[in-house]
Amino acid sequence: MVLSDLSIKRPVLATVMSLVILLIGYMGYSRLSVREYPNIDAPVVSVRTIYKGASAQVIESAITQPLEDSLSGIEGIKTIKSVSREEVSTITVAFVNSRSADDAANDVRDRVARVRNLMPEAANESIVAKVEADAQAIIWLAFVSDKHPQIELSDYADRYIADQLKSVPGVASVIIGGERKPAMRLWLDRERLAALGLTPGDVESALRRQNIEVPGGRIESTMREFTVLAATDLQKPEQFAEMIITEANGYPIRLKDVGRAEIGAFDDRNIVRVNGKDAIGLGIVKQSTANTLAVAQAVKAMLPKIKTGLKDGMDIWPAFDTSIFIEESVAAVKQTMI
Repeated sequence: MVLSDLSIKRPVLATVMSLVILLIGYMGYSRLSVREYPNIDAPVVSVRTIYKGASAQVIESAITQPLEDSLSGIEGIKTIKSVSREEVSTITVAFVNSRSADDAANDVRDRVARVRNLMPEAANESIVAKVEADAQAIIWLAFVSDKHPQIELSDYADRYIADQLKSVPGVASVIIGGERKPAMRLWLDRERLAALGLTPGDVESALRRQNIEVPGGRIESTMREFTVLAATDLQKPEQFAEMIITEANGYPIRLKDVGRAEIGAFDDRNIVRVNGKDAIGLGIVKQSTANTLAVAQAVKAMLPKIKTGLKDGMDIWPAFDTSIFIEESVAAVKQTMI
């Protein structure tokens, strides 16, 4: 007996079968995860090394080349791609799909450690990390103000806004683009340095000797014990200005004699502009198993609460949202299914 004969003779059974098929389809559709890309753990490892003050040529010869020579002997490598630019060396190693990402990362760490003594001592330790396909910001928020400087904006975003965004379910981390961390900047007059026979290295050596935190220990008695806090580090521009660099003919040469100290941004070489205005960017990176649409909607839903706590003149809004493309794609799929 064919299915058509059964459906004609027993219409109730055919109706129940159709309803069961519709129910199973609805349950499968409602539980279907929505992702732009499949959840895969590709065996790709990156090696990032920072060498402050070095040119691209020095980065290539002193850091990138020794690392590439050491990494090339690892089993299962498909491609090695390196980028050497000013102060930064980035090497991306892609392995065959049969290699485990964790094992590949361990092999890379081992090879990097072998050539650490061949690289300059001033270079930072190489950072070895697995490259995740989803480790990109799904939404960028623009944080601007027409009454507050960028340093204050950056500090406010780091202290108050980033922690609120990290509490959203599915958020892995928050990237602060165009960050302006406060730091003490020393500006030197090269003519004064040359007249006194000094170099920037002398100023750096004086900083290392005098701007340090020394543990004070403790004072003990038979009845009480006190912890000694030694304020040995420099905090204010006036303290840096009075710092003694060296002595000449019995007279101290201070920083104020060859330059000045002022509070500024730790790094002002990277900026973020939105609609022609300087801004602080907040990039939301989701967890690898989280739903992009759900995370983006939760972040947008939290923005009104964040805005109520902002200072006068501050504003925040979504400047770039990758979930819009996914939403439109899903809507097109629904329309096609209907």
